[in-house]
Amino acid sequence: MRFFTELPKPELHLHLDGSLDPTLALELARTRKVEAPRDWAGMRAALVAPERCVDQADLLRAFDLPIALLQDEEALERLADHVVRAKAAENVRYMELRWGPHLHTAKGLTQSQVIAAVARGARSAAAEVGVQVRLIVTALRSHSVDENRALAVAAVAAKDLGVVAFDLAGREAAFPDPLTFKDAFDVARGGGLAITLHAGEWGGAAQVRRALEVAPARIAHGAVAVDDAALCDELIARGVVLDLCPSSNVQAAIVPGYGDFPILALHRRGVRVTLNTDDLIVSDLTLSEEYLRVRRRLGATVTELLALARTGYEVAFLNEAERRPLVAAFDAWVEERLGR
Repeated sequence: MRFFTELPKPELHLHLDGSLDPTLALELARTRKVEAPRDWAGMRAALVAPERCVDQADLLRAFDLPIALLQDEEALERLADHVVRAKAAENVRYMELRWGPHLHTAKGLTQSQVIAAVARGARSAAAEVGVQVRLIVTALRSHSVDENRALAVAAVAAKDLGVVAFDLAGREAAFPDPLTFKDAFDVARGGGLAITLHAGEWGGAAQVRRALEVAPARIAHGAVAVDDAALCDELIARGVVLDLCPSSNVQAAIVPGYGDFPILALHRRGVRVTLNTDDLIVSDLTLSEEYLRVRRRLGATVTELLALARTGYEVAFLNEAERRPLVAAFDAWVEERLGR
């Protein structure tokens, strides 16, 4: 475990509202007068999803309480600060933090205010702990075309705050077609943001193929692409990256068990993949623990795990001037530690 904790890691698929620390949640529940457990154990139990949910929709219920608690700027700022520091503590050196701003407007905040609050918290912590942080703004499949287009406009306007990409997530079974929000994707892309979206959490490989219709640079999840050889070839040809989260996909019943997760099959086939947690608290694990699980439960070699980490730096939503020193620092660490 020590090796993976010390490894300078990138994390590209991490949800802010799935990473609410129980101690902070207790304080927010008390001061915001939100109905919630009043003891630490009860709060933790409310925030962590079951090890095995019925499906994706069942897993998403774990987000209801965090969203209720995160309806003001101070709460959002404090959580962003906390998550960055927690990730720095396990040697995550670069991270992309994503969340759906519209979910945090129930008590009067605008989407732009939500984005600015998260950016402040992330930036203040990043400056102190030496982590580079970028933000991914996430639209929801269940929201209207107009709401998601407005979010894309707000995301583009916040590029100077560290927003680098526009994402789509949510209940895939109920809202399967990402092209419903083509206008929002076009606004984001036209404004200089990278495009990513969640796919393959329901509906199998066909949903990953469908996601390609919006021309993403990366796809969040998408491991079920392994079932379609032609789709894998297309991902390779188009250079589309899969940001995978094994433990979370086991929780959401996308795969039968951890041993069935195809990250190594995809990697060995030539599909570019990254390793991530999805949610620090909802999935109840660190990125270091996820690396260890892939090593122990899937039999990944150290060389393969180092390749997954390096890929994360290579495909991060950064320009080359920003990316180059991160890759160089990673390579230097590997050379010093392993002589390779």
